[in-house]
Amino acid sequence: MEQVAAPMRLAEYAGTPGAGEVLVRVAGCGVCHTDLGFFFDGVPTRHALPLVLGHEVSGTVVEAGAGAEDWVGRDVVVPAVIPCGACPACESGRGAICPRQIFPGNDVHGGFASHVVVPAVGLCAVPDLADPVRNPHGLSLALLSVIADAVSTPFQAIARSQLGPGDLAVFVGVGGVGGFGVQIARARGAAVAGIDVDAARLAALAPHGLELALDAAALDFKQIRAAVGGFAAERDVATWRWRIFECSGTPAGQATAFGLLRHGAYLGVVGYTPRKVELRLSNLMALDATAQGNWGCLPAHYPAIVELVLRGDVVLGPFVETRPLATINETFHELHAGGLGRRPVLVPESPA
Repeated sequence: MEQVAAPMRLAEYAGTPGAGEVLVRVAGCGVCHTDLGFFFDGVPTRHALPLVLGHEVSGTVVEAGAGAEDWVGRDVVVPAVIPCGACPACESGRGAICPRQIFPGNDVHGGFASHVVVPAVGLCAVPDLADPVRNPHGLSLALLSVIADAVSTPFQAIARSQLGPGDLAVFVGVGGVGGFGVQIARARGAAVAGIDVDAARLAALAPHGLELALDAAALDFKQIRAAVGGFAAERDVATWRWRIFECSGTPAGQATAFGLLRHGAYLGVVGYTPRKVELRLSNLMALDATAQGNWGCLPAHYPAIVELVLRGDVVLGPFVETRPLATINETFHELHAGGLGRRPVLVPESPA
């Protein structure tokens, strides 16, 4: 990316790993709405332009700097947010706010490339995908790239909420992150509801754990609130066992999620919008409710997420598609226009 909304082009740049770093041959890199924000909306990147975007990366380590040699030859998923692991924030378990964190495609060149240089700390090793016992569904390394945000981010948000069997999980926005959140919540034994303006997204999740589908394009807020309350009452789920996850990243979605809070309920804010939303913050006080943001996912969670996906508890196939990296400009425009039903993963044509 050389400037906002200008066509991206193929270019060469040097990429040699230093101490504690590795060079990853990219198998695939997922396209996220954060990438669209950088490209179309001018959301500032921390690295000056020009910059290679892309933070959902999987691949094979082909070269390593001093101290990281043991990674050479291993298949990996690269975390979208890579804490340093050694600062006071990291040592306190707050790696998400590590001041030295690395976000590929933001702090350094990212994964829409043949190779990418990243820190070795936090890398998640992928088991031998040729082994049908470890990989019974035959998933490719390229598809696993979406773990590094689309799956891992809702995983951490759900883990933080302490969602458990018999609780209620409500996802506002079920495309991408929210859709994978539905599957993770189902795997944890929760009753799952979803709200979206796209009826097709809701229908696609019916076989994958979505029990109550609410079309926000056809229902007003009062109808949505009543439907969620009725769903919870049928399952005898007390309000303090409600976990609401805002994944739409829209002002309307955020207002809806906040409005669904009941006594003792929990709101996880996963989606992002730069636009302001007017809320009555005192509701948190009056309801003794909790709202918490979620930035990425700690690398420590990644091995469990990989196992969840390889077991088939979280299904990727119906929600992800691969495309050649050369289609990056067309893919960005199609996704921005809402013309893609699946999350695209861009695959380098001839990795060397």
